[in-house]
Amino acid sequence: MKDAQMRTPMRRVRGMGAAHTGTKDFWHQRVTSVAGIPLTIALIVIAIALLGRSHAAAVQILGSPIVAIIMLLFIVNIVYHMWIGMQEIIVDYVHEDKLKLAALMGNTFFCFGIAFASAFAILKLSFGV
Repeated sequence: MKDAQMRTPMRRVRGMGAAHTGTKDFWHQRVTSVAGIPLTIALIVIAIALLGRSHAAAVQILGSPIVAIIMLLFIVNIVYHMWIGMQEIIVDYVHEDKLKLAALMGNTFFCFGIAFASAFAILKLSFGV
């Protein structure tokens, strides 16, 4: 009953919020930010381990399965976090519908492009192809 008091009159009638995904996006943003902390620390440790190494040694370290998995998790987590964050900014601050649609599409294409290019590079190093 407490939830019914917190709802706006229109939400009580329709039974949902404005975009229907606000709480989900809020929690996904928080979860990815918390997950990013240990992944970022691991990435920094990997980068420090690469300092002063030869190219062959760096390729060997980056080709390690555990390092590849950590880096892939980092890429997926950070790109998803970035995608949600930019989506929220665009929805909140771009008011013209056509421009908003174009910006949302551009955000999605950019994030997928970054994720695929990064994953390809990591997998190429990992499999030695």
